[in-house]
Amino acid sequence: MANTRSQALSLYRDLLRHGNKFSNYNFRAYAVRRSKDAFRNHQNEADPTTIGQLLKQGEQELQVVKRQAAISNLYTTGDRLVVETSVKPRHV
Repeated sequence: MANTRSQALSLYRDLLRHGNKFSNYNFRAYAVRRSKDAFRNHQNEADPTTIGQLLKQGEQELQVVKRQAAISNLYTTGDRLVVETSVKPRHV
C-alpha cells in the first residue's frame, strides 16, 4: 500500500511539474487542472487492480504532457497574458 501511495504521489508531482512547463497560460492551466481533477476523482479508490490500471494510465498521460510541453516551448512567442503578470510595478 505504501509503495502504491508513493508511486501515486510521485506521479502527481511529476504531472504538475511538467504541466507547469507549457509556455501558453491556457494549456498550462488546463494541464494542471486536469491532473488535479483526475487524482481528486480517484483518491478513495481501494481496489489494487484498478489502482494499478490508473497508475499505468497516469504514466502514459505523463509522457504525453512531457512531449506536448516540449513542443509548446519550441513555438513560444514571448507574449504574456495580463493574468500571467505576477509582479506589479512599483511607483517611486
